[in-house]
Amino acid sequence: MSIEKLKKPIDWFIATFSVSMMVLLVICVVWQVFRRYVLNSTSTMTDEIARFSMIWVGLLGAAYTVGLQKHLSIDLLTLNLTGIKRRISNIVINLCICGFSAGVMIWGGYTLLAKVYESGQVSPAMQIPMAYIYVVLPLSGIIMVYYSLLFIIDAIVNSGNIEESK
Repeated sequence: MSIEKLKKPIDWFIATFSVSMMVLLVICVVWQVFRRYVLNSTSTMTDEIARFSMIWVGLLGAAYTVGLQKHLSIDLLTLNLTGIKRRISNIVINLCICGFSAGVMIWGGYTLLAKVYESGQVSPAMQIPMAYIYVVLPLSGIIMVYYSLLFIIDAIVNSGNIEESK
C-alpha cells in the first residue's frame, strides 16, 4: 500500500482545518482593530478566539509540516548521502521526531490536559474549559508520531527500490 494513500486524508483534514482556523484568526484580528480604532472599544472574546486559533494553527501546522517532511532540518551532513546511508539517516531523524512527539507532545500534553481538566480552569472571556484548547498538544503529537512511523516503515519496506534507483 502506498504511503500517500495513508497520508492524504490526514493531510487534507489538517490543511482544511488549519486554513479555516487561520481565516477565523484573521477575521477576529480585523474585528479587534476595527473596534479598537473606529468604535473606541475592545472585544475580549475575539482576542481569546484569535489567541486560541493561533495555538491550534501553529501546532497542527507543525504536524502538517512533519507529514510533508519539510520540518526544520540542518542537511549539511546528510546532503551528500545516498543509498543505505541516506535511508538510515531518514530512519534516525524520524525516530527522533517520533520520540520527541511521543514524550513531549503526547505524554506531556496529556499530563497538562489532565491537570487543567481536573482544576476546572476556564478561559476568562468565553468561559470555556481550557482543556478544549490544550487538547491540540496530544492531538498534534499523535499525528506527528503517525507520520514519522509511516516514513520509517516506508524507508524499511522500500529499501530495495531506493538501492536500485541510485
